[in-house]
Amino acid sequence: MNQSTCALMLAMAALTGCSSHSSLYHDQPLVAKVDTGMSKAQVLQIGGKPSAQSDRTVVPGTCFDYMLSKPGQQQQPYMVSFDQADKVDKTSFITCAEWSNAQQKSRQALPSMGGMGGAGY
Repeated sequence: MNQSTCALMLAMAALTGCSSHSSLYHDQPLVAKVDTGMSKAQVLQIGGKPSAQSDRTVVPGTCFDYMLSKPGQQQQPYMVSFDQADKVDKTSFITCAEWSNAQQKSRQALPSMGGMGGAGY
């Protein structure tokens, strides 16, 4: 299986998981109220202090890790990522470390397919 097919399958699996978590946790303040472009202060007001804060390693900025919980459910990680201007640019049901890893992998160049251009087949 080639690298781009593996990446596509991984992305689809992650999206499937996110949609089920989204419906389960849609009423949680961080999920329901935090939107792209919000300030770090607004996020802190909505979600409180994160369980962890880290600097982003691929694209400058910071990231907050939260743990969502519901009675009868296992805790669910949720991250809020901020750009250099401390504005929300991404939220997801993953950890900041997982988000950083995904960004790193997406920036790695795919191996060359060879050839000199053109249709080739």
